[in-house]
Amino acid sequence: MPKAFSPRLRRPFSYKRFFTPFKGVASQMTPLQSRGNKPLELSFEQEFMALVLFHLEEHRSGQELLQFLEDDETARLIVGVPDGIRQSTFYEAINTRGLSQMMHVFIKLHAIACDTLPNDHPRMGRIVAIDGSLIDATLTMEWADYRNGKKKAKAHFGYNLNQSIPSKIYLADGKSDERPYVSTILNKGETGVIDRYYQCYHDFDTWQNEEKHFVCRIKASSRKTILEEHALIPGGPVFFDALTLLGTQGVNQTEKPVRVIGYKVDHITYWLATDRFDLSAEDIMAIYKMRWNIETFFGWWKQHLNVYHRLARSSYGMMVQLLAGLITYLLLVLYCHEEFKEKVSIRRVRQLRNSLREDARRPDFDPFLFNSWFSTHLNHATAKT
Repeated sequence: MPKAFSPRLRRPFSYKRFFTPFKGVASQMTPLQSRGNKPLELSFEQEFMALVLFHLEEHRSGQELLQFLEDDETARLIVGVPDGIRQSTFYEAINTRGLSQMMHVFIKLHAIACDTLPNDHPRMGRIVAIDGSLIDATLTMEWADYRNGKKKAKAHFGYNLNQSIPSKIYLADGKSDERPYVSTILNKGETGVIDRYYQCYHDFDTWQNEEKHFVCRIKASSRKTILEEHALIPGGPVFFDALTLLGTQGVNQTEKPVRVIGYKVDHITYWLATDRFDLSAEDIMAIYKMRWNIETFFGWWKQHLNVYHRLARSSYGMMVQLLAGLITYLLLVLYCHEEFKEKVSIRRVRQLRNSLREDARRPDFDPFLFNSWFSTHLNHATAKT
């Protein structure tokens, strides 16, 4: 006798599984406070879902997203807007509210990812790559000062190399210096991995005083006063390993000793400064090599999630969009790990996009239950419209 179809035996819909971590985080979120008696036309949760859908579906503009929501009933059900979103409502929401809630979601999801994902480098401690990324702006974005005739913003990122996930973000104008953000991004005991631009002897002392470690590439011409030389492995790539004082005495010399390592790979010579005295020179080499992971992340994030296609011209709205892009990436990381035990790949992202249509065709798909699955746990407060 054939078995009767039972929806309860089917796995939850792909988009439900994808958003599951957000469901738990949202239940702890500070409600969006009302500044008036009129109900919101677009709640934070609807704004959030729309922005995540924008990144997942690789839309290139806000108008394209709004048209997609107008034409696709399933997408409207996922976002929770049965009648779509008006253009004025969408842009007003992004530019004026939801930033603190978006930051809360990002911080909590990063913590969940740290607890869930394997630590690829436990012996080396917490390692964070730090770098800045320029974002093209329009001339009307006066806050994004860069140079005459051009406007750019700059996002300063911390990237957790142990689990390969973004950990911090700060937004400033394009001319902002990147060096001061090292102390802001690093927590006590973490090791920042940074390129030559960050070389500053005063900062090397400051970071050591703050108990924040660093592995920084330095110029070959940097003046070194050798205090103690370390043994080298014969025939290895490392040709220099010593405890030094960097800089010129009486001018800019470091107050605290710094370990300097020189090595050659593929006919390229590297010089690194670090205060990690507990690791071998080969370990320091490996840590610096991992710095390239943040560049790989930037490339993938920009190409496949379209995070730099501007939806807002205010610094507030741009930060909301960037956080939504980072949250989308964290949700993808958790989804790929839980479902496939894999790292994020465009193949899995395409499968998730396709599931949006496949879920709607399933006989047990209930649009009302799908939408109520979120609304049961999320805040739909009122605020200024």
